[in-house]
Amino acid sequence: MAVALSCQGLWKIYEMGDEKVQAVRGIDLEIKNGEMVAIMGPSGCGKTTLLNILSGIDDPSAGQVMVSGKPLFGISDDERTDLRGTEMGFIFQKFHLLDVMNAVENVEIPLLLLGMNPDEARTKANAALTKVGLGDRSDHRPAELSGGQQQRVSIARALVHNPSVILCDEPTGNLDSTTSGQVMELLAELNESGSTLVIVTHDNEIAERCSRIIRIIDGRILSEEE
Repeated sequence: MAVALSCQGLWKIYEMGDEKVQAVRGIDLEIKNGEMVAIMGPSGCGKTTLLNILSGIDDPSAGQVMVSGKPLFGISDDERTDLRGTEMGFIFQKFHLLDVMNAVENVEIPLLLLGMNPDEARTKANAALTKVGLGDRSDHRPAELSGGQQQRVSIARALVHNPSVILCDEPTGNLDSTTSGQVMELLAELNESGSTLVIVTHDNEIAERCSRIIRIIDGRILSEEE
């Protein structure tokens, strides 16, 4: 099975005065196409730092990340932006929707940034909203949507360009238990249809829905469970 995302010898060291904090320490990881992988661990263990490096938001102190066989670091900023824009989707805890735009406008942003024709981008964005059950809310702005609906819009935005991997940072962290379950059902459905997901979470129920659980402690992988 092809590899969607991998890293080799990943380190992240922060200098705080005379002290050096090793947030990520020599991590090797491989995510295959079609997997849904949970990354878990206590606060401060390095899992969010790891996700930030895997997503290209932060640079590693050492090591490399490969996305669909292409290096994420050691390339120009423009090349990295293009790679992230074509191969990666992102779902955040805080949604990060633009308040002045309605749902379909928020979803079509990645396509327009890739230079897609506006009419085609609009068609694809509407299809993505329908896929997440919001086809009838396309003209609603974020303030007119519930928290769960806003997260569904962000999921539609993450999948609209058919990325190789979708990276999720506590995707249900701001939702009540019922809505959290609904969002998790949607993520599971996306995975069953072929999407590759990497999910940082504290929620054991979410982790148990994943094909693999990676536990992080003190910046290292403690264990991997099928």
